Amino acid sequence: MGRRQITVIIPAYKPDRKLITTVGSLRESGFSEFIIVDDGSGKEFEDIFAEASSLPGCRLLRHEINEGKGAAIKTAVKCFTEEYGNSTGFVTVDADGQHLPKDVSNTADEMEMTDSVVLGCRDFSGPDVPARSRFGNRFTCAVFRIFFGARVSDTQTGLRAFPAKYAKMLLGVKGNRYEYETNMLIDIVSSSVPLTEVFISTVYDDGNSSSHFRPVRDSIRVYSRIIKYILSSMSSALADSFVFWLVKHITVLGEIIPVPLTFTASVTARIISSLLNYLINSKVVFSKKTSARSLVKYYILAAVQLCVSAAAVFALENLFGVSAPILSTLIKIIVDILLWFISFRIQHRWVFAEKGGNND
Repeated sequence: MGRRQITVIIPAYKPDRKLITTVGSLRESGFSEFIIVDDGSGKEFEDIFAEASSLPGCRLLRHEINEGKGAAIKTAVKCFTEEYGNSTGFVTVDADGQHLPKDVSNTADEMEMTDSVVLGCRDFSGPDVPARSRFGNRFTCAVFRIFFGARVSDTQTGLRAFPAKYAKMLLGVKGNRYEYETNMLIDIVSSSVPLTEVFISTVYDDGNSSSHFRPVRDSIRVYSRIIKYILSSMSSALADSFVFWLVKHITVLGEIIPVPLTFTASVTARIISSLLNYLINSKVVFSKKTSARSLVKYYILAAVQLCVSAAAVFALENLFGVSAPILSTLIKIIVDILLWFISFRIQHRWVFAEKGGNND
């Protein structure tokens, strides 16, 4: 069967005996190649890893310390690219028994048929799904759709199948922990890699108590790019206000600029704050090198955004017959917030995209 040429990757941190059961059941389903990564679990788990890796076709890799799920996947993918040249692709599977053999098989089959990346998406509407998992998935899917323009039913699923040709791309994805899986999807969408979904069973034993996901710390990692974008915008807005006040203060004392004071302060503040915003977005938010090309694109976007904002506010004022300054200000705030979301997607997909359309 074609499935025999698909390698199963299992990142594991302090697993129980479900790891052994998972490998055994997948072997019975037709899979014959396994890369298991012990992500610094410690000596007390050596017996479990030894028993799992003793099964035919299993390769065990180890991290001396816990480096994170993303790092474990990258270690396995690197091994895959170097030693599994006959495989048509690989599928990542969690070690805690959440992924049933039939679902792993269906995900792998879909990958072979479509030659696309395939996500095994869970149904979060069932009564047995923990509330934190249901809310977390819905929130993350909504954020992913708003900021990156892609409909994904399960952004945090660990069951994913990849054609071999995308292995090297995954090695370049940033992040070593849970944020790696989110960044992986971002890069896949940004690079226009075909993405397919298959629905799988939702298995939660003991309320998903075996999960090592830390709600606060790991959520910050997952949403790190968006959080950085918010902080970049806030810092630029503060800089704009501060420079505006500073220029007005200096010119009032010295009276050295013979042009309208407010105009001078506004232009100076906007130039400095926009350059700051460009530098932060380039270096911190999107992790790109600054260049004349991206700078020109950034200011083209800024000019278009300014024109669209002014035109939209003017049109809405006339449409609703608004004349009160407070209502006009409210309209402008709403319009600018909508444009702020759109600006993120354009910066991600165009301003800071690599040549050829790929990002990151």
